[in-house]
Amino acid sequence: MVNLLTGSESWWQEKQAQGIPAVTCENDGLCEVTFLWRDPQGCEKTSPIKRVWIYITGVTDHHQRSRPQTLERVPGTDVWQWQTCLTATWRGSYCYIPSASTDDFPPEAFEELVPVPMALREGWRKLLPCAIADPLNSESWAGGRGHPMSALHLPDAPKQAGWDQPDTPFAAARCITWTSSRLKNQRNVWVFATGDAQPEQRPMAILLDGQFWAESMPVWSALQAQTDAGVLPPAVYVLIDVIDNSTRSAELPCNAQFWLAVQEELLPQLRSLTRWNETPQTTVVAGQSFGGLSSLYAALHWPEQFGCVLSQSGSYWWPRRESNQQGGQLIQQLEDGLQCDTPLRIYLEAGVREPLIHQVNQRIFPLLQKTQRAVFYRQVDGGHDALCWRGGLLNGLAWLWKVP
Repeated sequence: MVNLLTGSESWWQEKQAQGIPAVTCENDGLCEVTFLWRDPQGCEKTSPIKRVWIYITGVTDHHQRSRPQTLERVPGTDVWQWQTCLTATWRGSYCYIPSASTDDFPPEAFEELVPVPMALREGWRKLLPCAIADPLNSESWAGGRGHPMSALHLPDAPKQAGWDQPDTPFAAARCITWTSSRLKNQRNVWVFATGDAQPEQRPMAILLDGQFWAESMPVWSALQAQTDAGVLPPAVYVLIDVIDNSTRSAELPCNAQFWLAVQEELLPQLRSLTRWNETPQTTVVAGQSFGGLSSLYAALHWPEQFGCVLSQSGSYWWPRRESNQQGGQLIQQLEDGLQCDTPLRIYLEAGVREPLIHQVNQRIFPLLQKTQRAVFYRQVDGGHDALCWRGGLLNGLAWLWKVP
């Protein structure tokens, strides 16, 4: 075997042919993963780069309260690398942040035992706008926070049927404007149908954070593929834009005004455009994080309209992020006797690598089981990550629309 010189053109070509990041799996269900970045400005003599921070959702991000990690340069080369060990079932997204500075984080972020959470958040908040996707990884997209991300699927990660289809622009995906007098704002709403042979029989799914599923990680091809395969029925999908982060934070967490506006304003507007089966037993509200919390809140309070819930990484800690010993507002209401007499179908999903959210989802699951028979809970080997959510979104829809 030829021993190629590290950092040479032949060395990089060989690494790319083998796959980057490089993954070596052991018999114990673990994989050694090596992340590689090629400095476009060369070695340390010609490049100003002092750090290449690596942000891996559920591994090195602020949710883990772990010290920030940086790739290390192989001296005299353009090679930066970093290794970690992950379970073979893991799936997640990552990005790099090259920096010419050595003090991007305050010292408190590197505490030996438990880094100070605010120091971590502040450091990542400043750095992430400068993030780049892995240029040697062909699968990348604009993440939920607006910066590029790349994908890593380890060998035993659950399959994500439908998402292997190429992103195809769908003329049938119609973008309309919803002007709300109740909410005093205006936003985009995308409407997409996967079949129109029997329009009055089609179920409806309302997807919160609609701009993400419409633009950052378009869901159209995956929905159509799973419909064509018979996994999903022909359906109508309504994707609601959140406008911006401040509006999202105000409207999604347990906000009655938002859901009244959806029912009194948006749904009538949609009735003038398309038809669907308006029975609550087939009407899904789906969301992630605050959207997951919002979806369950909507069904518990208006079960006559929304009978199915698809909650991924639901933020059931809200409004107490740091002090959740008493649980969030919805958990406390359920513990105090809040119940829905109308049968609901509820699909919950949370990542084992998003500690607080995993904890509160484990707490709310048995509370829902007390009053609802059709409750499914799935733990995912991943973090607070759209790369995991995209698979669960289609799996959840299939479970919710399956005839009991």
